[in-house]
Amino acid sequence: MSKRRPLASTDLGFAQVDHDRARRCGFPEVILGSGKSPAQVAGIFAELAAHADRVLATRCEPAAFAAVRQKVKSARWHELARAITWQRKRAAGGEGLVAIVAAGTADLRVAEEARITASLMGARVATHYDVGVAGIHRLFRALPRIRKARVVVVVAGMEGALPSVVAGLLDRPVIAVPTSVGYGASFRGLAALLTMINSCAAGITVVNIDNGFGAGYSAALVNRAPRRSRSGRSSERSGKTRRRPQ
Repeated sequence: MSKRRPLASTDLGFAQVDHDRARRCGFPEVILGSGKSPAQVAGIFAELAAHADRVLATRCEPAAFAAVRQKVKSARWHELARAITWQRKRAAGGEGLVAIVAAGTADLRVAEEARITASLMGARVATHYDVGVAGIHRLFRALPRIRKARVVVVVAGMEGALPSVVAGLLDRPVIAVPTSVGYGASFRGLAALLTMINSCAAGITVVNIDNGFGAGYSAALVNRAPRRSRSGRSSERSGKTRRRPQ
């Protein structure tokens, strides 16, 4: 049997902080603030910041941010997304392009979680908000810009129709995010989730209800993958980026 080096981690008593995650997966361990006390979030955040180049905590409350700032002074609070971020060195520009498309203003907390995640993972992100199917002309105006992205995240509540419409107009991956926005029969996002899973438009991948983080993370990974020309050769490897005709 081959010997494997032990995975680097730190035991905080209430958490085993995984310092090897960035090497294995390309991004440091992410903190889910929901269900953790402010002190626990701050302890994990500070431990990650001591070893990683960036840290993300999602689903946090202002009290958690206050506790984090006591330990990591340059941490940032993103109120709408309820996220806390920190970077050792601010990334310049970002690479590729991820489009975040949101049906309505009520969906922005989830869309912003996706945006912050993808940005922190090094992607260049463009947002197109309040372009839902009730006023579909707004989507058509944004389409030329959306088509420039390598991958598109589409966030929608209510009946959840927007991802199917977008996927039917694009030749790139669409990551659909159902939100819990809606009235009684939306069942807190279940109606939108079922619509997206049952879409007849090809090229849609669906994440869990309100999971902006999961969508942003997946989109950043797709965006990071090398482009390939029609001959199958990677354009990044040759130093040239070939644009497909729109």
